Parts: sequence; structure tokens; C-alpha cells
Amino acid sequence: MRKQKGFSLIELLIVVAIILIIAAIAIPNLLRARIAANEASAVSSLRTLNTAQVTYQMAYPTVGFAGALSSLGPAAKTGCGTGPASTSSCIIDYTLANAYSGGATGSKSGYVFAMGAAVGTGGTGPNITFIAGAAPLSYNQSGVRRFCSIEDAVIRFDPNTGGSTTPESTHATCTGATYQVLQ
Repeated sequence: MRKQKGFSLIELLIVVAIILIIAAIAIPNLLRARIAANEASAVSSLRTLNTAQVTYQMAYPTVGFAGALSSLGPAAKTGCGTGPASTSSCIIDYTLANAYSGGATGSKSGYVFAMGAAVGTGGTGPNITFIAGAAPLSYNQSGVRRFCSIEDAVIRFDPNTGGSTTPESTHATCTGATYQVLQ
């Protein structure tokens, strides 16, 4: 009887089964790591927006805080060729400035953003408050928590988003009981 070279079918099936078991263990951990990275990027982007809002307020005191993300970024993807203006101040990059639902880029690291501002009690004058919100583009795939920040520059998160993919846009809700301060 001649000895055959190579592997038997049983040996190959065992190797394939071991590889599948290892993949079944590794893939969920990879997805969780990606979610954690996306959430860290969203928090970093909110910190950038907080700094950009203060810079914008100092550069355009008659406007106050910016009322839209697009006001903080360049008007075109190619940069700020026409120079800064209150409608496109070139303080943040184009990707973040357009990372809102319906924006040119749509998202940044799996998150969409929203920005809003409000004038004082008289209803006229510069914007004295703002809110910046971030929500996962696809719940439980790109992120699981929503984040928000107001003019106090404290980042808050909603631990029970319930699958919401809409960024927070209400000042009172961001400071309410639903959101917790990010440590």
C-alpha cells in the first residue's frame, strides 16, 4: 500500500472548524473596538466644536455663537480660498462641518452631528447659547451612545439611546436628567 501525501478530508474539516471558532470569538471584539473608536472620535469632534464656537464668538461678536456646522467650516471642500466669513469661517475642517444628516459627507467616523444656537431673552442680538450633538449613524454598528455639549463645554452622553440616530438639538434636554457628564 502506498502512503498518500497531503491532508485527509477530516483533518481539513477540523482546521476549518478551529478557524471558524476563533473568528466567532474575535469578530464581536473587533466590532466593539470599532464602536469604542468611533465614540472616542465623536467626543473629540465635540471638543473641537466647543473650541471652534469660542473662536467663532470672538471673531464675530455681533453674531455670537455659530448656529450651524457649516458656519464653522470652509464653504468648499477645496478649502477657504475666498477667506473666512461668518457663514464659512474656516475654523474646522470640511469633513466635520458637513458631518450632518444630508451634508456633503454625511458623517464622520460613524457619527452624525447637529449644531444649534439661540439668542437672548429679548429675541434679538447675538447668539448667547449653543448646542452641539452627535449620534451614531447606525445604532449598535457605528456607536451606541449619543453625545452633546453646550456653551459650558462639558461633554455629556446618553447611556440609554434606545437606538436613536438623531443628534441632540435641545439645550434643555442636553442638561437634563437623561444625559450624564462624561468623566
